[in-house]
Amino acid sequence: MKSLCLKLCLIFVMGMSGIVQAVANDTTKLAEKNGQRDVDNVVLKLPAGFGAVTVVDSLARNRHLAVNSNGDIYVKLARLKDGKGVLILREKANGKAEVVKSFGNYGGTGIAFKNGYLYTSSDSGVYRYKLNERGEVISPDAPETIVRGLVAGRQHQTKSIALDNAGNIYVNIGAPSNSCQVEDRGKGSKGKDPCPILDSAGGIWQFKADKPNQSYAEGIRYATGTRNIVGLDWNNTVNELYAMQHGRDNFYQNWSELYDSVESAELPAEEFLQIKKGSNFGWPYCYYDQVQKKKVLAPEYGGNKTTQGRCEGMDTPIIGFPGHWAPNALLFYTGNMFPEKYRNGAFIAFHGSWNRAPLKQKGYQVIFVPMKDGKPNGEWEVFADGFMGVQEIAAPRDAQYRPCGLAQGKDGSLYISDSVKGRIWKIIYNGK
Repeated sequence: MKSLCLKLCLIFVMGMSGIVQAVANDTTKLAEKNGQRDVDNVVLKLPAGFGAVTVVDSLARNRHLAVNSNGDIYVKLARLKDGKGVLILREKANGKAEVVKSFGNYGGTGIAFKNGYLYTSSDSGVYRYKLNERGEVISPDAPETIVRGLVAGRQHQTKSIALDNAGNIYVNIGAPSNSCQVEDRGKGSKGKDPCPILDSAGGIWQFKADKPNQSYAEGIRYATGTRNIVGLDWNNTVNELYAMQHGRDNFYQNWSELYDSVESAELPAEEFLQIKKGSNFGWPYCYYDQVQKKKVLAPEYGGNKTTQGRCEGMDTPIIGFPGHWAPNALLFYTGNMFPEKYRNGAFIAFHGSWNRAPLKQKGYQVIFVPMKDGKPNGEWEVFADGFMGVQEIAAPRDAQYRPCGLAQGKDGSLYISDSVKGRIWKIIYNGK
């Protein structure tokens, strides 16, 4: 074990591009010594000076992550494993982690710590658990219901959460529709005008973080006109809410007289949003075209790819990423381990999406956006790649791993969760 640690330290100091492969080799040797084997040999591609360690190889369908003050890793599962939807992982001396506890009889996505409480979400509610002085959940089998009765349709039903510093919790309520058509995803079907969905979905709702048993009606519609948001985080440097929106589908399938298959694969943008109270981002009437850099009227509402119409005054994203990458996590980095350029910047985990044919599948990466005063401060860049396991895949189901959750460790490291096999990586920096 000492020789392994010495080897890792020497490799990190070198700061060369071969660091990731070397770390992976040592991790595999350690696993083999313990009677296990990393059969897929996926090696993450990271900037020089960074290394990836697999802290757990396989859990379940991981969604979002949160790291407690005592260093424990809390994992929210999309579906129950052995009847539980929240797993607590604790790292051992060899860098691996083991499940030390599980609780919660519901699946879902959202998980966060704030002011001595753990907050979690199912697809229809938000819950919290009080922590003791050691940071442990006191009553794991008796959560306090904070919000109940949230709408949960057959699509976009997950409820991501974020908390501010003034006692509020923000919940995504995804639209149970692609573009509010009379016939959802129907070829040539017109959009409902006005869209009735916006009364209860297609936006961000604000609730009190400490008030139990709030009904849906007690929440404030904080922002509207968002089709679906999975990546959601509060930026403490500017005290504002930020999110990553999944853009709509089916331009070519439903409106082939306007869009060819290539345009449909690249449009519309996946939007990085700064959200203020009262923000309106225009869904379903509008979408953001990252090539034209403007909000454009949707074809369901009479759009022709260039006309803005009612969309001219809608709020726009701070960045428009390529279409159908499926951003599933957003994290503002505040740690001290990574170099200064990463401080207060945004990490975004892209999960990959089905609607990119006939183009190659893309996404399946963790992106970094440098930020200053709450705005992008330079070009975004790929931070972690290689999750697919191969250079090309035909569909999301062919990816060996799909990034889904992000969390910052106590030491300033970065955890990345996968939703396919349930792997979790820890990204560390020791370069120069």
